[in-house]
Amino acid sequence: MMQPIPIAKTGQNFAVVDLGKFSDLHQYVFEAEEHSIKLEGKVFLKQLLNLTSAEISLNTLQPLKSIPFYHKHRLNEEIYIFIQGQGEFQVDDRVFPVCEGTVVRVDSEGERCLRNTSDGEQLNWIVIQSRAGSYRDRTIEDGYGVQKRVSWVGKQRI
Repeated sequence: MMQPIPIAKTGQNFAVVDLGKFSDLHQYVFEAEEHSIKLEGKVFLKQLLNLTSAEISLNTLQPLKSIPFYHKHRLNEEIYIFIQGQGEFQVDDRVFPVCEGTVVRVDSEGERCLRNTSDGEQLNWIVIQSRAGSYRDRTIEDGYGVQKRVSWVGKQRI
C-alpha cells in the first residue's frame, strides 16, 4: 500500500523528516502528471525540507528493473551516491557497473539512465542535484568552529 510522505518537523534553523528504511522506500510514489511519470520508490526532498541550494532525492529500484526513460538537465549536474545493491549506469553511449560505494557525477547535458542488475536485491541511491558551476569554494573555507562546549544534556527533544 502506498503511503503519504510524512510531514517534516521544523525549527528556526532546521527541518527533519523520517522516511524510514531504504528497504521500505518503495511505499512512496513520485508522480508528475504533466509528464506522465509515476515512479515507485522515489522521494524528492527540496519541498519537504525547504531546501534552498539543491534538490536531493532518495531512490530505490526493485530487482531486474530499469528506469523507463533517459533524461538530461538544462542547468543542473547530478551526483548519484549508491548505498546498496548493484546495477548498471548509462551516460550517453557508455555503460558502467555501480554498487554500494559508487559515486557518479553527470554533467547537465549527459543523457542518463540506470538499471538494477540483481535478481534479489534492491538498488538504493541518493541523488544530489545542483546548478553546474555554482560552487567555487572548498567546504573548509565556508565552515567555522563555534566556541562552545559540546553537551547533549538538557536539550529539547522533538
